[in-house]
Amino acid sequence: MALKNAFLAGANSLNAKKEYINELNVFPVPDGDTGTNMTMTIMSAAREVAAISEPTIDNVAKAMASGSLRGARGNSGVILSQLIRGFTKEIRENAEAGVIDDVILARAFNRAIETAYKAVMKPKEGTILTVAKGMADRITELSVLDEDTLTMLEKVIAYGDDVLAKTPDMLPVLKEAGVVDSGGQGLMTVVKGALASLKGEDVSIDIDDVEMSPAAAPQAERKSRGDISTADIKFGYCTEFMVNGDHEFSDEEVDELRSWLNGVGDSIVCFSDENIIKVHVHTNHPGNAFEKGLSMGYLSKMKVDNMRLEHNEVLIKDASKIAESEKSKSSAAPQEEPKKDLGPARDFGFISVSAGEGLTEIFKGVGVDYVIEGGQTMNPSTEDILNACAEVNAKTIFVLPNNKNIILAANQAKDIIEDKTIIVVPTKTIPQGITAMISFSPDMTAEENLEAMKDASECVNSAEVTYAVRNTTIDGHAIQENDIMVIGDDGLLSVQKDIEYAVNEAVAKMINNESEIVTIYYGKDVKKEDAEKLSGDIRKKYPSVETELQYGGQPIYYYFISVE
Repeated sequence: MALKNAFLAGANSLNAKKEYINELNVFPVPDGDTGTNMTMTIMSAAREVAAISEPTIDNVAKAMASGSLRGARGNSGVILSQLIRGFTKEIRENAEAGVIDDVILARAFNRAIETAYKAVMKPKEGTILTVAKGMADRITELSVLDEDTLTMLEKVIAYGDDVLAKTPDMLPVLKEAGVVDSGGQGLMTVVKGALASLKGEDVSIDIDDVEMSPAAAPQAERKSRGDISTADIKFGYCTEFMVNGDHEFSDEEVDELRSWLNGVGDSIVCFSDENIIKVHVHTNHPGNAFEKGLSMGYLSKMKVDNMRLEHNEVLIKDASKIAESEKSKSSAAPQEEPKKDLGPARDFGFISVSAGEGLTEIFKGVGVDYVIEGGQTMNPSTEDILNACAEVNAKTIFVLPNNKNIILAANQAKDIIEDKTIIVVPTKTIPQGITAMISFSPDMTAEENLEAMKDASECVNSAEVTYAVRNTTIDGHAIQENDIMVIGDDGLLSVQKDIEYAVNEAVAKMINNESEIVTIYYGKDVKKEDAEKLSGDIRKKYPSVETELQYGGQPIYYYFISVE
């Protein structure tokens, strides 16, 4: 019970302070989301932990790990999930004693560090990892002393605060902005909440639902409308459930279940996390899938959606809208050709992360099968990406994160899914993602395409135009609240009071003698005539460079700009 309450208290502490942590992001952009990502990650686990009626070290630790793994969002959320995963592995291996002593705690802290560092390709000092490592080193020193556990943990957390306070000395960008590392602050918030619970302080352990992100919206709301007829839906019921066993499932057991599911449906996701198997399958007989799961353990989180019924409802709504718009048109107007059948399973499929109706249409126009709503304003979770993979009928799926804060979650999904090959193209911006898609060739192998798409995306010079939410200093620029900022691939390109001045200054820095095309994607808060004037000015200023204007419809960001 103590472990359960401590974890829930830590999660609630983070939830209460997430906006403060968001404000610590170096760039004072309106979508600073470290606190949000970490909160949604830990709340995914907290809901599973809170549902345990008879808590033990083993079942609480398992819920902490599995919930945070699937709910991980953004780099900070993925790293937090890996810290939790490593920590819980160690304490579960020593759960038989029923007590977590100082030595086990020290080993758990160190295993958390090992697991998290492995998940990050190029760890940086001055981040959440540095803070976590500092606490792990300190608890290793103190665990061999004959000292009360709570006193020891107080010293460990005090040392963590000291390390956090020094993060600006490790990362110059933090020092210039006058903030400590936001991920490290989030981690300290969690461990302090947990310690308060262990000390018997009056803390909240009631878990409230946090707001669902656009990426986590129901699948039926996110599907491309009218793309297929109900006749094309071979298996009509989207079926999800979790099998909970009394032992750690072996690879053979999971493979056997996956093979069985292949015989009764498609769009299969089937993976295990110790004694839990997560199942997603499209089938005509959900009851049979449930029965198969019951033969392996008890079921939880069961969900069935009738895809044909949902599709018909969508078509009726769309037909009503079309009928209204057609009233003003001639009855003799030619009818649109029905969209083509998507056909059987293909060799390659494509998933992109994006936000904005215009950008969604652009990605679909260049061949993307499924667009996950998210990106700058809300990073999708590992499970959102897994669910998207289940919706694409292809043997190999290319995933375009289009944001450096989503790449880790995409890679985590790649490591989980087993019945398809997932290839993550490490695109960091929307323009990079579009260029990468255009560079795909069906005549090349998956490996050749990955290299070609990476090479093409790396040739794109990107920028994002937004406004500042607080006063700060970055890259030598004194920034005032509501200033217009243009953020490039390697830092700030411009800070101005006026959008047009800021964009023109940034474009001048982005264009060189080899530049051939400038593409401007304007957001939902920009008037079309303003965007046309801006693009026209750039076209006149750089007549040798082609200038294109596209409607993106993205929130928060006035413009996305690419120079190639």
